[in-house]
Amino acid sequence: MPTENKTALLNLLATHSFKLGDFTLASGQKSDYYIDCRITTLHAEGGRLSGLVLYNLIRDHIPNAEKIEAVGGLTMGADPLVSNTASASAWALADYNEIAELSSALELEADEDPGPIPTLIHGFLVRKAEKTHGTGRRIEGFLKPGAHVVIVDDVCTTGGSTITAIEATREAGMHVAAVLCLVDREQGGRANIEATIPGVPFHSVFTASDVRAAHIALHKSK
Repeated sequence: MPTENKTALLNLLATHSFKLGDFTLASGQKSDYYIDCRITTLHAEGGRLSGLVLYNLIRDHIPNAEKIEAVGGLTMGADPLVSNTASASAWALADYNEIAELSSALELEADEDPGPIPTLIHGFLVRKAEKTHGTGRRIEGFLKPGAHVVIVDDVCTTGGSTITAIEATREAGMHVAAVLCLVDREQGGRANIEATIPGVPFHSVFTASDVRAAHIALHKSK
């Protein structure tokens, strides 16, 4: 994973999404800080970076990444992550093809192995409940029984929303190959997710401690 992208994303989270204070979380727990990742993931540059970071995490750290056909998660926290990761895969493939065409046209030999051809990773969103009109689907977007997919979430506290997405995805017949979280609050969510889906890799890009430290460092430097 390019470190400059990860560092830039961390600084955006620390600047825009992290607040110190007295908060009650969705889980009912009290906290002296709050992280609203959507402020960053819906930010133009934050969205681009989050997509790149998650896409590279899938390619570099998920076993048999070439089999991954889609990425999805529970609306709304996962929405921008899903769309930006899918877009990152499309840009990667477009760049690969452009370089290959230019090299062929100029009859150039590659100086190094360009690596595996990028594959498209589509997106799907999991509703909190089945809609009562239209198709009545709970999963919107990509849906293919047997497909290998990755579940993503923005913030993981107890893991409840992530587990809901995992269960709905498996009920739809898709195979959850990995679970990714942008920020792990380190409050038991990881253990709950791993207990729900044993043996499946769980990766967090950052911990809440990482974001807090970056937030404090940025404020000290002003």
